[in-house]
Amino acid sequence: MQTIEKEPAVKAKKDRGPRNGIDTPTLFATLDAVKAQPRLAEFQFRVSNRWIKGTNSLSRMEAFSGAGGDHAHTGACEFEADHPAVLVGKDEAPTPVEFLLHGLASCITAGIVNIAAARGVTLTEVTSRIEGDINLLGTLGLSKEVRKGYQSIRATFEIKGDAPAATLREIVERSRSLSAVFDVLTNGVPIEVAVNAG
Repeated sequence: MQTIEKEPAVKAKKDRGPRNGIDTPTLFATLDAVKAQPRLAEFQFRVSNRWIKGTNSLSRMEAFSGAGGDHAHTGACEFEADHPAVLVGKDEAPTPVEFLLHGLASCITAGIVNIAAARGVTLTEVTSRIEGDINLLGTLGLSKEVRKGYQSIRATFEIKGDAPAATLREIVERSRSLSAVFDVLTNGVPIEVAVNAG
């Protein structure tokens, strides 16, 4: 999820019509509405998960609240997760840590497209490769010295459009700086875990 700032009028040299698949007039109207009523920016997303078998489970993205109301997804949003055979799974779906990389890539990509549209830049290609290094000694409980999550993550973006390379690089950097997923990964977030057993 991204927050996009309006660019100063001086930088807007192109029309503000739809661009890159983004309804730019609606984007700016949304920014104006949120600026006038900051509480509209308060969202809560919800996911429920159900174990299937082995290391396989199914998550459903539930209705969410924000912009002053509750909202349902337009279709069923369900994703399975599993572990590969080398980690005693059946490899019937991506691993949870791969979903984390997907979340990072897709969050920054969405921001790139929004920011480019807001700046009047037409994109022709945006691709990325995200790599995460993890040592499973920590998560397998075999070492207290090895952290349980990724030790490092590298992201490489390829971007093409009708703007100079410096502008395209600036758009990617701006998206990175506004990325909710990047923020959670680099700054952490408190997590409460409750258990109902019976």
